Order: sequence, then C-alpha cells, then structure tokens
Amino acid sequence: MPQNTTKIKKCLFPAAGYGTRFLPATKAIPKEMLPILTKPLLQYGVEEALGAGVGNMAIVTGRGKRAIEDHFDISYELEHQIKGTSKEHYLTEIRSVITKCTFSYTRQIEMKGLGHAILCGEPIIGYEPFAVILADDLCDNNGGDSVLAQMVKLYEKYQCSIVAVEEIPSEDSNKYGVIAGNEEEEGIFRVTDMVEKPEPKDAPSNLAIIGRYILTPDIFDIIRETKPGKGGEIQITDALLAQAKKGKVIAYKFKGKRFDCGSVDGFVEATNYFYNKSKA
Repeated sequence: MPQNTTKIKKCLFPAAGYGTRFLPATKAIPKEMLPILTKPLLQYGVEEALGAGVGNMAIVTGRGKRAIEDHFDISYELEHQIKGTSKEHYLTEIRSVITKCTFSYTRQIEMKGLGHAILCGEPIIGYEPFAVILADDLCDNNGGDSVLAQMVKLYEKYQCSIVAVEEIPSEDSNKYGVIAGNEEEEGIFRVTDMVEKPEPKDAPSNLAIIGRYILTPDIFDIIRETKPGKGGEIQITDALLAQAKKGKVIAYKFKGKRFDCGSVDGFVEATNYFYNKSKA
C-alpha cells in the first residue's frame, strides 16, 4: 500500500444525518443546506477546506439530500435568468467554489454513526490521509488561518491522526467525545484516552472533540473492526482510541471560534455573529 503523504488532498463531509433538532425545516431540506445568512452551512465547510489547500470534496449523503448535489452544480436556467442583471453577483461566490473543486458523492444507506459514515467514504477517499469536516460545526478565525488550515500544517509535522478540541463546561461532557493526553507543545496533546459522551464524573478532561479531523487511512480497517458503542452506533472516537493507544493521535486546541449549528441556540448565535461581522 502507498505510504502516507504529507499533502492532504481530500476532505470528507458526512452529510447523511436527519437533522431532527431542526424539524420540520429539515423534513425536506438537508440540515447541511440550512443557511447562515445567505450561505448554506456546507458551503462554509467547503470553503474552509479550499482555503486549507484541499480541493477534492468527498460528500457522504443519504436519501432526500439531492439539494446538496444541485447546489454544487451549475444552474443554467438560473444563470440565464439573472445574466446581465444587478443580481448576477449573487452567484459569483458559489460559481468560484464550483470551478476550484471537484465533488464526489456516495451514500450512507443506514444511519449507524459517524464512524460508519466515514467508512462509507472509503471508496472515494482511497488509501491516503484525509480531512473530515462536520458542517454543523461552523468555525471562524477572523481572517487568520482556518481551523482546518491550522491542522493541515500540524499534520505536516506529526504525520498522524489529528482531532480539533476545545475546552467545554464539565456539565456538557455527555454531548462530546472527550480526550485525555500529555501536552507536548502549547495547545498540542498526545492523546492517551478518548471517551464518547462521558458523564461529567467520568470525563477524563474538559477537552472535547469538535467536527474537524485529519485521519490516516488505516482508520478504515480500524472502523471495520470497531463494535457499536454509545447509542448502538459505530463511533469514530472508539476507532481513534485504537490509534491513540499506539501514540498516533494528536489533539489540537485550535485558534478560532466555533458554533454548534446542530443546535438551535448555536445556529442563532452563528447567524447573529456573521450578520454583525458583515456589517462591521
């Protein structure tokens, strides 16, 4: 098998979930297509990947998600209708994204957890290191390097799997995967343990994994061997623990602000933040 290369060329977007916390809006609209201002969450993620030098987008979808493919495609009728009008500029940004990226799609037939969703992406990733972005974790770094760009630079040094982490209130530990590790540099930890959604009394730290990963390709074989865990799902945290036990996972306390747009509170907070930023 080919050796790991330094260059991260592909980004996987698990986008097959139902988005039940946003029903009834997500009954017909994929949650990844919910807009913060005028741009869908997934487009923010694609632009983050692009800004990190990653141009191949691998999207794992499910039933009722055709809007995702349509969004990242040319709409000839719409373009014809607004060509030469004052509205033409509204499509400039998405047109630029479409021309700079390649998009590949596969489906997750059953909802069996994030680990399983990532495994579904194996045919379009192949045997090479890759990034993962969960679009409902929306991150902003006020003009600096994006979270993924920071992680890509880190991968060049460490050449192992990397998870982005942030400090959380201890009472929220049962919503996240939580890590324990030894700090090697400021904000950089060699992971020794990972627990999926622990109760506060069982959490190994207050450092929670958020929706940014860089994974080495051996993760696919590990996921295949990983038994369903919390909630009966195949958890990526459990698969990463197998790598961590060999010292091959780094946790990175990223620079930037993250919004949990999988929750209504986080979605509203992100909307207000980006609105105020657009007016500044």
